[in-house]
Amino acid sequence: MAEKNIILTGDRPTGRLHLGHYVGSLKRRVELQNSGKYDEINILIADDQALTDNADNPAKIRDNIVNVVLDYLSAGIDPSKTTICVQSALPALHALTFYYLNLVTTARLSRNPTIKAEIQMRGFSEEGLPAGFFTYPVSQTADITAFDANVVPVGEDQLPMLEQAREIVEKFNKIYGETLVLPNAMIPENEFQRRLPGVDGKAKMSKSLGNCIYLSDTSATVKKQVNGKMYTDPLHLQISDPGHTEGNVVFTYLDALCTDEHFAEYLPDYKNLEEMKEHYRRGGLGDGVCKKFLINVLEETLSPIRAERAKWANDIGAVYDIISSGTAKAVETTNRTLARVRKAMKIDYFVDRSIVKEWESLLKKADQ
Repeated sequence: MAEKNIILTGDRPTGRLHLGHYVGSLKRRVELQNSGKYDEINILIADDQALTDNADNPAKIRDNIVNVVLDYLSAGIDPSKTTICVQSALPALHALTFYYLNLVTTARLSRNPTIKAEIQMRGFSEEGLPAGFFTYPVSQTADITAFDANVVPVGEDQLPMLEQAREIVEKFNKIYGETLVLPNAMIPENEFQRRLPGVDGKAKMSKSLGNCIYLSDTSATVKKQVNGKMYTDPLHLQISDPGHTEGNVVFTYLDALCTDEHFAEYLPDYKNLEEMKEHYRRGGLGDGVCKKFLINVLEETLSPIRAERAKWANDIGAVYDIISSGTAKAVETTNRTLARVRKAMKIDYFVDRSIVKEWESLLKKADQ
């Protein structure tokens, strides 16, 4: 296998992408794409995985594929540099998943912290847990290995998934010989970008909780979410009161998004975020000023994304062609991996007729 630097990443198409997706992965993907350091970058729209807990509503998944791709393109993903493809249209992934299922036990899957957390979050009972959802780490391993990806950008909450993928790869290579590339995790460098909370301070942005800021939200909606819902410091009742920046969502968002240039433009009273934090901590800085500054930072971030999305939304045919051509390319890539895996397992029966001699030899030995 050629030694290349190949990235695989992706999203479940269950809704529009929000600010948490942007600071946690999408912005970084654009940086990686434009860095010139990687031979291939692949983004997988994980519609198969999304169906594991939406099997009764496939329209939700189908309709959101276009929303997710619009968000990709509007944020700067360039289809000439990055392959965008649809999981369900890659048959090799299904075959690889089946082969890998035999290399992991149900006991090991049940110990996966990410799966346990996701099961709890969705309220699945032991009796009502879909098998596809339970075995998602195996499917994810198929996704990663099918592209020979050695770099997988993930949040810290996804590290157990990648650990399990590495275990499956190591076991396959031990049994069948060196065949699969061992993947490595890439986590966000900025700790505040690893898990951006919802505007209400909940651990995660969620459509059902109504605590998201979507990349496609209007200026008015963003302002409403910040001014009306954003959690600050409940003990900071008067402007003169000392405030807490830890756990204060306004400052969490600023940690993830703002730069010194933002202060020069929108709040020149401070040189940087640390100066602003110090003032807030000692008292004398109101939440209204902080929120207004954050709204300006968000608007500067989201305005060009919003405009680019509108442009692509006016040419859905071009968006379709991008997804279609990217998926066709990915079919070729993943089929090559599947062929290599079947050869290693010696189940590529119809590549040539050499197995005929093996069968003949077996039958002769049996007759002796």
